[in-house]
Amino acid sequence: MHEAYPDTHHDNYSKTIFGFWCYLLTDFMMFAAFFAAYAVLKDGVNSGPSGKDLFNLPYALIETFVLLFAALTSGIGSIFVHRRKRKRAITFFLITALLGLGFLSMEWIELSDWIQRGYSWKFSAFLSTFFTIIGTHAFHVFFAILWVFVFLIPLFFRQITDTDIRRLSCLRMFWQFIFIVWVCIFNIVYLIGAL
Repeated sequence: MHEAYPDTHHDNYSKTIFGFWCYLLTDFMMFAAFFAAYAVLKDGVNSGPSGKDLFNLPYALIETFVLLFAALTSGIGSIFVHRRKRKRAITFFLITALLGLGFLSMEWIELSDWIQRGYSWKFSAFLSTFFTIIGTHAFHVFFAILWVFVFLIPLFFRQITDTDIRRLSCLRMFWQFIFIVWVCIFNIVYLIGAL
């Protein structure tokens, strides 16, 4: 069976996508628990800075747009994978990885500045939950970047296979999941924390 246009119930493509959705749901639940902990502990500042004192909303908004473009380019790359246009798919997934590296660099700059000022995850309950959420999200971005290179290296030497379509479709879903989680972080952590 050709998997470019899969049967929605019984083929390997559909089973893989369903399984990956199940994995993403577990990650959504984990982040929901983190957001609940943040909501409870965001005022526990230990006579130190709060989100209002630390958060730079324009900077966080730029980070949001960087991840938005990463999700967009992964979606475009996935379209080219399904059309079996190898060079274009590689190009858009590499752009996605570069945007992810840019995002991680921006987060590193922001958080290392806080740590140099003495505001690490050990300072207060607020910073502990903040660093847990941001660190877990950054780990997901790092993993997605790594995944791009692991899946793209074989495509430099051969044409797109049905297995590549399944894998890169899951990768696209993962990048879009990362963006959705960041939108929640921006709204729940940054915006509410800056009030």
